[in-house]
Amino acid sequence: MRPEGYDYDTHSRLAGPLTEPVGPSYRVQYTSLLSREPHRIRAIVLMTLAPLLTGALLAYLLWPNHWVEREGGDQWLVGLDITMLVAIGLIELFMVVNVVSVAHATLMARDPVPVTPEPGTRVAFLTTYVPGKEPLDMVRATLEGATRIHHTGPLDVWLLDEGDDEQAKALCQELGVRHFTRHGVPEWNRPKGVHKARTKHGNYNAWIAMHGDDYDFFASVDTDHVPLPNFLERMMGYFRDPDVAFVVGPQVYGNYHNPVTKAAESQQFLFHALIQRAGNRYRAPMFVGTNNVVRIAAVQQIGGLYDSITEDMATGFELHRRRNPQTRRHWRSVYTPDVLAVGEGPASWTDFFTQQMRWSRGTYETLLKQYWKAPFTMPPGRLFSYSLMLFYYPMTAVNWFLGILSCFLFLWFGASGTQVTASVWLMLYSDAAALQICLYLWNRRHNVSPHEPEGSGGLAGMAMSALSAPIYLKSFTEALVRRPSRFVVTPKGGGTSPDRLLTFRIHLCWAALLATSLAASVVLDHTHVAMRTWAVLAMVISLAPVAVWAVTLLKERRARQQPHPAARPVDGTEPALATSGATAPVSSTTTGGN
Repeated sequence: MRPEGYDYDTHSRLAGPLTEPVGPSYRVQYTSLLSREPHRIRAIVLMTLAPLLTGALLAYLLWPNHWVEREGGDQWLVGLDITMLVAIGLIELFMVVNVVSVAHATLMARDPVPVTPEPGTRVAFLTTYVPGKEPLDMVRATLEGATRIHHTGPLDVWLLDEGDDEQAKALCQELGVRHFTRHGVPEWNRPKGVHKARTKHGNYNAWIAMHGDDYDFFASVDTDHVPLPNFLERMMGYFRDPDVAFVVGPQVYGNYHNPVTKAAESQQFLFHALIQRAGNRYRAPMFVGTNNVVRIAAVQQIGGLYDSITEDMATGFELHRRRNPQTRRHWRSVYTPDVLAVGEGPASWTDFFTQQMRWSRGTYETLLKQYWKAPFTMPPGRLFSYSLMLFYYPMTAVNWFLGILSCFLFLWFGASGTQVTASVWLMLYSDAAALQICLYLWNRRHNVSPHEPEGSGGLAGMAMSALSAPIYLKSFTEALVRRPSRFVVTPKGGGTSPDRLLTFRIHLCWAALLATSLAASVVLDHTHVAMRTWAVLAMVISLAPVAVWAVTLLKERRARQQPHPAARPVDGTEPALATSGATAPVSSTTTGGN
């Protein structure tokens, strides 16, 4: 259920009021976010200076006069110097690409102009259920929300049940919801492909094969997402444009009281508030499976939802390469900033790391299996936009590896690809970082989250992105060696995965390597402020989630040891629990929020 105390109604209309389409042949219209800003000159200055200064830092570090020259030195050490030089160059280049990506998104971000839906369209609202993995109470909340959706046409709500569960069928009968299962049908439960067993896309594709021709569109949310009543009112109008294949909305987490969930939602700020809006400029925001509406004919054209661990992104990529056979124009998509469904985010570090592992692995699979086709089938602007999105995970992963490698080579062997004045390096680096942060903070005014307080800086989100880098590297390595990946249902409701020390084994290994290297540099007298600063920062990033987890455990333990606030002595004997007063604190913590 959606938590109370948040202005979901206002945030469900961020794109503006519904309007009537103009003209006989409707095309989706957009408004630029930058054009609506009264002080946009500040943003233009930041968009210009941040990439320029970051590029200046790259040029300064790689200037030939700053290359290290070893006269009479060992050849192996010269080789390490060259390795260091290449690593530093790539790190700074990736930094330039990252800030260019944010500046580009700031310039291109657009919101669609909402229009009223065309009456009479046939819509199926779908959500899935995996018995034993997802609590039935959560499914009930989602289905009850779906039955309250407004639509000016035929609307059927479906539950796609992986296990043909008797309780699920009884719930569907109670709520007047239609039930579908592929359980026990061999052709819909294959080892791989569009009907792969035990996958979300396989479940959806089986339904499309059986019932897809009965509807024009299907709307869908993840099982843990409760749709708002105006879900279809705010999405369906864009399908008046015959080339729109799908419409997607942002992902927000209703279990916002959990500290990991808070930081996880904040981490997604740039994607949902900026990157997706920039995708509107190229008519190609990414397909997000948490809440969307899809034109069934478009999905049928590509053979169904794509077989991938992140089927939504892979399916959207395929659609954006194809053309509408009726108009011969490329399929388009629309991202609306309207918050039209409230879901549940990872509530533990274990679940957060699993989520990040799956998202990054799916991106790598798209790059390795699909991306090579895009230059021949995708418009240049759309390809550029997709490239900036897809290369985020591998750049972050490689950046982490190169940063650790540079520290290791210097702290142990004294290798140094470039030799610059520490004060100049620190000045350029701090100024470039400050401009990037200022650009990030300026864009926070476009935040779509109803949960984060207005004016918040999103520092927790930035921190979560930084400490996810080791996870992205592990996922990248597994993708390169073709280690099989499997679809994992994210635990929901009371099924949150517990955190243990082993949860942080990847981060602890990197922290141990850095700590050992710093100790070795003291003995070997390999001192340089830049390299030691990098090593210390990387070690802090590695230990941060462990420290947060330990502090949380300590607070929980202290809370359990303290007497209940509603306990009071009765006649001088043992304290008795005043149950009537115990419910108020619980209610306020679950519905009030921050």
